[in-house]
Amino acid sequence: MTKFLFVTDLDNTLVGDDEALLKLNPLLSQHRQEHGTRIVYATGRSHSSYHQLKAEKPLLDPDALITSVGTEIYDNDGQDTPNPDWSSKLSEGWDRDMIVETAGQYPDLIPQVESEQRPFKVSYHLTEEAALRVLPQLESELQGRGVNFKLIYSGGKDLDILPSNSDKGLAVEFLRQKWGIESERTVVCGDSGNDIALFSVGFSRGIIVGNAR
Repeated sequence: MTKFLFVTDLDNTLVGDDEALLKLNPLLSQHRQEHGTRIVYATGRSHSSYHQLKAEKPLLDPDALITSVGTEIYDNDGQDTPNPDWSSKLSEGWDRDMIVETAGQYPDLIPQVESEQRPFKVSYHLTEEAALRVLPQLESELQGRGVNFKLIYSGGKDLDILPSNSDKGLAVEFLRQKWGIESERTVVCGDSGNDIALFSVGFSRGIIVGNAR
């Protein structure tokens, strides 16, 4: 039996229309049973924030969970510790303290709540107007310091700073290779800036929802 891999963002992609979700869930469950499909949620939320959402919405149990914009992979829904192989890969050249120190020099960068600050993710609120000025300056300064980093700006308000070798797409590729699923049998779904990486890796089939920003 040939397996499929179905990867979806949560907020404003899979989640947002409860009636539609209740219709989709049985179809996904049937596909998983008949074809061995693996279901993966790839979210910008932290692990704890995901579980808060799951308590509120009728989400299926995923086969793996990608959280914090791709910086953490949980091998099953009930796991509390991120995949150590992925974490080790991201730690190479990552200097979180230097990133926090550098970003702290920009008053327009407002730190997000503590629960969204993760070992491999530093997150801020940033208005669209300020982003036009701040992002090029911040990128230039971090490059000058030789930091391993990547800037991901989403929804006109959220800035995540990650290791350069991390995002949702690379996390999906890690799982795809681990499970031996061909890229042609992978479907990815998203709506915002931090989902762009899902469509940039391999030859995955993509679904961009109608309310995408």
